[in-house]
Amino acid sequence: MPTYSKVTRHGQITLPAPIRKKLGIEEGDLVEIELIDEKAVLIPKRLVDKSQAYFWTKRWQEGEREADEDIRAGRVKAFDSVGELAEDLQ
Repeated sequence: MPTYSKVTRHGQITLPAPIRKKLGIEEGDLVEIELIDEKAVLIPKRLVDKSQAYFWTKRWQEGEREADEDIRAGRVKAFDSVGELAEDLQ
């Protein structure tokens, strides 16, 4: 069932509460607006601190997925000391 929202004098619209809740949009959040086939598509966005931006690069996220897969598959080792780790690396 469609939901309607009126455009105000300054081009503003109100996103209905159920839609905001489902998308996790809160007051002050950024929303990207993309025009696709004559439709305005809203994409919720979050700002990332510049010092943390590396974490969200494609390369870093691929490494995170690979590490998660290794952990799930049991391809990890634990060491009681740095010496044990160094010995295992040789």
